[in-house]
Amino acid sequence: MLSLLSPVRAYERLKREWMLYHLGDPRFRFMWDPAPDQEWVSLDCETTGLNVRTDDIISIGAVRIVGNRILTSERLELLVRPDQKLSAESVRIHRLREKDVANGVSQDEAMHQLMRFIGSRPLVGYFLEFDVAMINRVLFPILGMGLPQPKIEVSGMYYDYKFKQLPAHQQDRQIDLRFATLMADLNLPLRDAHDAVNDAVMAGLAFIKLRQLRGA
Repeated sequence: MLSLLSPVRAYERLKREWMLYHLGDPRFRFMWDPAPDQEWVSLDCETTGLNVRTDDIISIGAVRIVGNRILTSERLELLVRPDQKLSAESVRIHRLREKDVANGVSQDEAMHQLMRFIGSRPLVGYFLEFDVAMINRVLFPILGMGLPQPKIEVSGMYYDYKFKQLPAHQQDRQIDLRFATLMADLNLPLRDAHDAVNDAVMAGLAFIKLRQLRGA
């Protein structure tokens, strides 16, 4: 007897086939392969500013997570050459100067290296939506679409964890989602912030700890 696909699985299969049909560069079909079991990629970007439409990526950090381990020896660390000059505020925050990024890879080359590093693994990050939006702006002319991998937001995991601890009469209380607060509450080490690899490692540590706390 033939088994029927559930509506959700059927939709996902059709969506995958549609995206592969419209894929701008068939060399990257591997991103739609089944993801390796218990593997993720924690990702962070540093940028010239916070405007997704006009600012540029200047560095990318990514580390692979396998089970409960962060493979820092298997990391991607890129300086990316921006299309615009760095502001004094950007240099102050990221400690990356014009001469540091001048010899970085082009934004297109950064996307090619990043896609190969991620493969089909789900993405993990802290306020990942911004990083993905910055990446997708560069990626769209290459692929005709953005990153297809599932995306896991660490601040959302932390919010759910804290919300479940609140008694009913306090559930309208605001939960502090600042990165430093999150890391301290989870008793995790803080690395220097505004460094793409450090931020990716910290988000990965928080992801692993929160999965353990919820018994995943």
